[in-house]
Amino acid sequence: MPTPSRASVTTDHRFYLVVCGAFLALVFWTFGRSYYLKSFFDIPPLTPLIHVHGVAMSGWVVLLAAQSWLAAARRIRWHRRLGWVGALWAVFVLVMGSTTTLAASAREVHAHGPLARIQVTVTGLELVQMLLFAGLVIAAIVLRNRPDYHKRLMLLTIACLMPSAIARLPVEFIDNRFILWIGDAFVLACVGFDSWRRHRLHPAFAWGAVLVVGLLHAAFQFAQTSMWYALGSSIVS
Repeated sequence: MPTPSRASVTTDHRFYLVVCGAFLALVFWTFGRSYYLKSFFDIPPLTPLIHVHGVAMSGWVVLLAAQSWLAAARRIRWHRRLGWVGALWAVFVLVMGSTTTLAASAREVHAHGPLARIQVTVTGLELVQMLLFAGLVIAAIVLRNRPDYHKRLMLLTIACLMPSAIARLPVEFIDNRFILWIGDAFVLACVGFDSWRRHRLHPAFAWGAVLVVGLLHAAFQFAQTSMWYALGSSIVS
């Protein structure tokens, strides 16, 4: 297998840094009014659970951007040290992401509110997002000594978290299908650019992209069924 040139590695690092930086900016923009800058707006107080959830998710996005910068700056020793912090933080993300969405469904189901069915549907999608996130992180940790696999798997974790940010874009036509399409476009853009530049499809993107896109679409279809609503409602009851 040919060894990547220095210029090729530099381009790789810049690409991942730009993508992670853009995701960090997107998260700050879409959650700015409701979370980061809420003290400047007339926003109701947040519950402790939401605050901890915000810390977990924000910390992961910052860690991802920091790791991309360390790799681009060739500070590999610090990148590896921070990687173990990231591994533990990923568990924090998984626990808080799952707990928060289940709590939201429990609140609506117990109140018999008009948003109960929608929230249970969203919970189904978000639980699959968390499972995908966990699977990609575990695979990336196992393959940490294969940088070409590791960085592509870590990049795909963005697709698992992006729906929550896209859902809060200040536009009127947002729905779950549109959110899925944006996620698809992100994955395909990353895979397409990488394949065009390398003149071949990398295996990590080949199976990783199919897994992410396929499972999210399957979850979207199943989460809208009466079977899931009955199961999801019983889980949070």
